[in-house]
Amino acid sequence: MNWFAAAFLGLIQGLTEFLPISSSAHLFVVGKFLPSGADPGAAFTAVSQLGTETAVVAFFWRDIVRIVTAWFGSLRGRVPRSDPDARMGWLVIIGSVPIAVLGVLFQHQIESSLRNLWLVATTLIVFGLILAVADATAAQTRELRQLSVKHGIIFGFAQALALIPGVSRSGGTITAGLLMGYTREAAARYSFLLAIPAVFASGLFELYKIFAKHEGAQGPFSIGQTALATVIAFVVGYFIIGWFLKFISTKSFRPFVWYRIALGLLLYILLGFGVITA
Repeated sequence: MNWFAAAFLGLIQGLTEFLPISSSAHLFVVGKFLPSGADPGAAFTAVSQLGTETAVVAFFWRDIVRIVTAWFGSLRGRVPRSDPDARMGWLVIIGSVPIAVLGVLFQHQIESSLRNLWLVATTLIVFGLILAVADATAAQTRELRQLSVKHGIIFGFAQALALIPGVSRSGGTITAGLLMGYTREAAARYSFLLAIPAVFASGLFELYKIFAKHEGAQGPFSIGQTALATVIAFVVGYFIIGWFLKFISTKSFRPFVWYRIALGLLLYILLGFGVITA
């Protein structure tokens, strides 16, 4: 059954990673209803996210190659640092610093005390309401070419909030972007690019602990089962990226807000009646 459970969790990861509804929260919650009833664990979550981030690399391959080429060119003086692609390279690096630092400082809490469904339910609702306000009041006049260092740092701290299950990496960064006046699509695109270094670093670190430090796969799933989930997450995530960018170009985030609130309230009810444990 663990193989089917891992495959199902890979599907959930692919479906939810890029939507502002928190993939880590969904993996945590869904794990409660699987035969083992166990938390998939922070390691499983981090490694399976390698699949969805590889989907980002595949989807934005041309943009990424252009940005990386321009960034290296700026280091050698062949491309001016004011070049939009070179600047984007620097801004992705700058925006990745907060989550890298906070992820290391609070690694123990992230893997233990923060994985609590009472907290997940609360963050789903609270940050859903913040997203609703941001989406309703945003000016949506700024494009990515107007991204500044200050705004890149703010985006970075918003992404770092996703270390708390239930916040959502894309939800946090998109909300911050909207509050700063960026369009929905611009905020989403930068959110996807900004996640690449952080998620790959986190996933590869977990793989290092498994293979180099021989700590073994943490949680109820084996290395093979986690790999299966990662592959499925890649395939599903690739198609979700295209759908999501097309959806937000003409629609608001309201459906995701209502979903977050409904899920949070449902968790409160299930926890309150003892159907699931925190």
